[in-house]
Amino acid sequence: MSHKKPHLPTKICLTCQRNFAWRKKWRKEWVVVKYCSKRCASQRGLKKRFDNQKRCDNKK
Repeated sequence: MSHKKPHLPTKICLTCQRNFAWRKKWRKEWVVVKYCSKRCASQRGLKKRFDNQKRCDNKK
């Protein structure tokens, strides 16, 4: 029997746009958590740079 946790709050990751649920290690800082993983947190700058590059290319 699997244990579901539907009562936990969720957020959407700013990098990958996936839903992620509250975790015990985030209990003190849930308000400031923005990313679902360390990987997404480290890639946040890459996405911004890529988007800016596309905008600059479109202007030419």
